[in-house]
Amino acid sequence: MTSFALNRRALLGAGLAAGLLPMAARATTLAELRTAGKLRIGVEATYPPFTMRESGVIVGHDVELGTLMCRSLGITPEFVDVVWSGVIPALYAGRFDMIMSGMSYTRARMERVNFSIPYAEAGQSLLIRSRDADKIKTIEDMSGKVLGIKLGSPGETLHPRLADRIKAAKGAGFREVKTYDDHPAAYLALLQGTVDGVLNTLPTLAYVMKSQAGRFGVVRGIGADNWAGFACRKEDTEIQTWMNTELRRLKADGTLKDLQLKYFGLEFALPDTIPEPAA
Repeated sequence: MTSFALNRRALLGAGLAAGLLPMAARATTLAELRTAGKLRIGVEATYPPFTMRESGVIVGHDVELGTLMCRSLGITPEFVDVVWSGVIPALYAGRFDMIMSGMSYTRARMERVNFSIPYAEAGQSLLIRSRDADKIKTIEDMSGKVLGIKLGSPGETLHPRLADRIKAAKGAGFREVKTYDDHPAAYLALLQGTVDGVLNTLPTLAYVMKSQAGRFGVVRGIGADNWAGFACRKEDTEIQTWMNTELRRLKADGTLKDLQLKYFGLEFALPDTIPEPAA
């Protein structure tokens, strides 16, 4: 994900905290969606491989998944590109009926929207060089090594706790922590040998590995578990039930796994219920 996209996602939290989000008055029903013949879905089209543009057209994992889900209603999806910092206000302003693009669970968001069950992992993982896969199998193996993080990212908040964990297990934490303005710069430093590992969310790192095959590996389960789901307005309980029904169906028949392998190159471990967020 780009630095700009990450900054926009951080701004969403500020908007939630400010409590400046209007509430719609009346629920949208599935019958109304069938009559309209479409479901409008808010996305951030700069968040590959969830949603992105190719030749001006929004494509990606969520576009394919949303299209498959809409078939159960006999309707077509209409994807609306939106600035991520305003995605929830835009939902309540009626610009679209649900949100995709890998929205992770937080307490603040769950107070404002109805989430679906998870469809993607969103926890922190560690990107490493493929040649180091036998040497760095857990975060504890980063003892005495150099970590790369992005300024303002969750990794910047997480790394002190990781350092304590490593020190407790191995006697010494990171040798150094280097901060970068964006993640691509940190990935380049990893390839050049300036750092030994880079923190980011699993889906983003999986996409990096898939797009640069053979150059990287990943160590999963670095921080607290977290996932991403779809979201709709609080009053739209029929849409929430439909989202969950569709995700469970596509998970059971293997479609969700196939899409994960196609776009991310790995399978996510997904709970069957909405998780309790840590913060």
